[in-house]
Amino acid sequence: MTAAAHPVDAVIFDFGGVFTESPLTQFAAFESRHGLPERFLAGVIKARMDDGAFSQFERGELDFDTFDRAFLAETTAAGHPVAGRDLMDLLSLPLRDGMVQAHAQLVSRGVKTGCITNNTPGSTASDWVKADQRGDVARVFDRFEVVLESATVGLRKPEPAIYTLMCERLGVEPTRCVFLDDLGVNLKPARRLGMHTIKVPLTQWQTALDALEAVLGYGVRGA
Repeated sequence: MTAAAHPVDAVIFDFGGVFTESPLTQFAAFESRHGLPERFLAGVIKARMDDGAFSQFERGELDFDTFDRAFLAETTAAGHPVAGRDLMDLLSLPLRDGMVQAHAQLVSRGVKTGCITNNTPGSTASDWVKADQRGDVARVFDRFEVVLESATVGLRKPEPAIYTLMCERLGVEPTRCVFLDDLGVNLKPARRLGMHTIKVPLTQWQTALDALEAVLGYGVRGA
């Protein structure tokens, strides 16, 4: 490994789509089964990124039943009714062991780590993975110095304030942080703050570890 491009005090992670398989793969499978247009579900969410049912749910502004009805109204208006509860049923995702090991390596080196995750009221990250891996998720979260959950703090990615709050809680400058996320829209505000950003691909996610190692100047993969 070569020397790091710049000093790094903290590595900040998204959870779903980084430590787990991307939810988009589950969305695509659902769309295929039900004859929906490709990227229909993500399109409905993105169409009202700031004030849509899913965004409000992630900020803790709607309870589950209200979200269920509101998302159904939005998808119906878009031409294909899908209830909110059907969307949430898709969020049971396999954990990526390689990312878990990389995180453990960072912690062992004394690097500060944090997690910014968009979640929903009454849920935890463990609810979004396969049942037999929930204990592993709990151990991952025990290693983070700071965890910001959108439904708890009332902010969600890509709102700039949630990235600033993470840096404040970690006690680091944005320019000395690396942020990993699977969605480009979530990386843009972090990059504007001065963070080094890495996009985690939908399938070839290991390339994100290559990029992280290049920034850090040392390996983070388990032995």
